[in-house]
Parts: sequence; structure tokens; C-alpha cells
Amino acid sequence: MTETSTPIDDNDDELYEHYAFTAEKGQQPLRIDKYLMNFIENATRNKIQAAAKNGSIYVNDTPVKSNYKVKPFDQIRVLFEHPPYEYLLTPENIPLDIVYEDDALLVVNKSAGMVVHPGHGNYSGTLINALTYHFDNLPNNSSNRPGLVHRIDKDTSGLLVVAKTEEAMAHLSKQFFDKTSEREYVALVWGNVEADQGTVEGNIGRHPKNRLQNTVFEGDDDYKGKPAVTHYSVLERLGYVTLVSCKLETGRTHQIRVHMKHIGHTLFNDERYGGERILKGTTFSKYKQFVENCFKILPRQALHAKTLGFKHPKTGEFLSFSTEIPQDMQDCIEKWRHYAKHQDMDSD
Repeated sequence: MTETSTPIDDNDDELYEHYAFTAEKGQQPLRIDKYLMNFIENATRNKIQAAAKNGSIYVNDTPVKSNYKVKPFDQIRVLFEHPPYEYLLTPENIPLDIVYEDDALLVVNKSAGMVVHPGHGNYSGTLINALTYHFDNLPNNSSNRPGLVHRIDKDTSGLLVVAKTEEAMAHLSKQFFDKTSEREYVALVWGNVEADQGTVEGNIGRHPKNRLQNTVFEGDDDYKGKPAVTHYSVLERLGYVTLVSCKLETGRTHQIRVHMKHIGHTLFNDERYGGERILKGTTFSKYKQFVENCFKILPRQALHAKTLGFKHPKTGEFLSFSTEIPQDMQDCIEKWRHYAKHQDMDSD
């Protein structure tokens, strides 16, 4: 998928490409409005149908109606007369939890629920809206996003480093590219992770059938996606769930969520990857109610970017930062601790 503000035509009727897709080799005939709902986050069928009616959806450079049936290798583009909203940045006075700051960079503790950068359906209230309000002249990264060296998902909490100068952006970005930065996450996952520690390796790329998910490609498909490595260790076993530490060697989109699901341990309450269902445990209604209560306490995936380390771009000193697991996640873990303890007592 591409999102770019490059004009398609050099005249007064400029059209801007907001999304671009190529249908897979094995694509079955499917209405384009249904097809695009799997590709564009937060897009309703009504919105897609309205775009088609306005002549904004093109297949192989020809405008199509919403009942057009997508075929293998179709080149699909969604074009509008205005630039993508994510390029129209409005500074907003949103408080930031700044853990560290100097002339070159700052480290922010992002709360769960805050989107890092504007995108479809989230054009305000993002970390970048806040950063551009509080700081002038932040350097753009390769995607024209001010200050961002890396990102974490909307419903993941935790630490991010932000560059304040061009030099810091280049230096920090290279550390992330060279895999010399250190990132540790804490996650609550479904099931009892048998090995005390292990490594998950597997190329990660977009899921061919659900473009809002990523997946691991193996075997004949291992040339797809990008290499990804996650090292995990068990922190605490809590019966039907396990608290784990995950250290990233690479930084792919949804990496921990995808890799843990791949080894059979989907993140607790990770709705996008199926973790919002009861994946382990009993069929008792009392247990079902207990899990539902846990979901209410922690209405997001149980993932926190706890530790972040990197070399300072000016001094060369290695800096390491750590932040507490947020209250919603702590409360959920405590409920599972209590449950597991009483389960053990019942079985004695």
C-alpha cells in the first residue's frame, strides 16, 4: 500500500493518490467496496461507495463503480482532489509525558490509545500533532513525519525516542536500521509458554487476505515480507496466560503481536489478531465472566514498550530508559495472579 501526496496530473484538477494496491495472483472475484474494506483501516462501506460514486476509485487507471469485481493483478488506486489528511498537520496542545529531553532528542512515554502519526481515520490527537505544537522545526524522517525515529502501535503503551535535529535523526535512524538500539517490551499472552526463553524468526509482511493484519511467511513463501527476529523470555506463569519479556532485534510492524501469535501465544485482548476471544482455559461460565472482567480492565492488547536504549548522537554515551507498566495492564496481571494462585490451591 502506498500513501503519497504526489500529484497525478500537472493541471488545476490535481488528483492525489491516497492508497494503491495490486490484487493478488489468486484473488477471487469480489466487489471492490468489500475488497477495500479489508485494506483501508477505519473505512466504512458507505465511505467507499461514496468514493466510487465520485469517481475516486480507479482500477487499471479507469474509474469504477462500487460493484466492480476485483480480478487478479488489478492495479487499484484511490484518488482524491485533496492531499492525504496525514500531510495536513495541525499542531495541537496535547500534554506529553517526557521522560528525558536535551538539545538533540527527547524520550516520550506514550499512553495507550494515542496514535503516533496521522493516518486514515486518525487526523488529530496524534503524537505528531502534539510534538509539532510543543517543538519547532523538528526534522522530517524518510516518510516526512516530523521527529519520528520509530513508532509503536496505537494501543501499545511505552517509550519512543524523538529526534530534534537533522543530525540526531540520521544518527538514531541508523542505530535502529543497524539493530544496535535496544528495545524491550512486556506482553501478556494467551497460554502457557513452555520454554523459559526462545527466539522467533520469520519474515513478516501483509496478510494476503486481510491487509489490516501482518503475518509470518514460511516455506515457499519465505521470500515474501521482511526478516524479523524476536527474543522472548518468561517473566511469570499465570495459568492460562503468561507474562513475557520480548526483545526486538528488528522492528517490523506488529512484530511482537505477529510473532507471538505465530508460536501459538496471541497477545491477551489483541482484537486485530484474535486475542479478544477466550483462547485458553475452561468452559465454566464463572471463568468466562472472569476473562470478560479482565478485558474490561484492559481494553487493548497487553503490550508495553518498557525499556529503550541507544547511543546519544552527540556524546556517544549509551542511554537506557525504563518505564513502569501502566495501571490498566498491572491491574489485569494482578487479577490473573490472584486467579492462578486460587486455581493452584483448588487443585492441591
